[in-house]
Amino acid sequence: MQVLQVQLAVQADPAEVGRARRWVRTRLKGHGLDPDTPIAETLVLVVSELVTNAVVHTGSPAVLRLSMPVCGAVPVASFDLVRVEVADASQAAPAPRHAPGDATNGRGLELVELLCDRWGWYPEGSGKRVWCEISSGPMAARPADAAPAESAYAG
Repeated sequence: MQVLQVQLAVQADPAEVGRARRWVRTRLKGHGLDPDTPIAETLVLVVSELVTNAVVHTGSPAVLRLSMPVCGAVPVASFDLVRVEVADASQAAPAPRHAPGDATNGRGLELVELLCDRWGWYPEGSGKRVWCEISSGPMAARPADAAPAESAYAG
């Protein structure tokens, strides 16, 4: 099975988050996936959170990459896994926060942790790459007390 990788350069502007969401929807639709399916909505939300973190916390451009299996005319929804990666210019490790109930931000990585089968990050050049994998089927079995990978590259 082959993997299709597409990427988008994102400028250091919070308005780029909306452009990244639209870009992902377009890529998924072009790959045969209805943008209203649960996996598409999850991918768009995860992309939104990761790109927001990269743009807001680094103040630098970033690169968004989407990797999807390609197998003839079979739509993405039937595949096992889709991978999202965001590379940015900061070497600071991503740190999930636990925002209070009335906070309007601070939940991005908590959402990624909840919605993805796995996520992590690794240093890359003078910055880092944050990645996550989302299954189109049932969530991968993971013990309830298992923490997601934080520094190991799984790909």
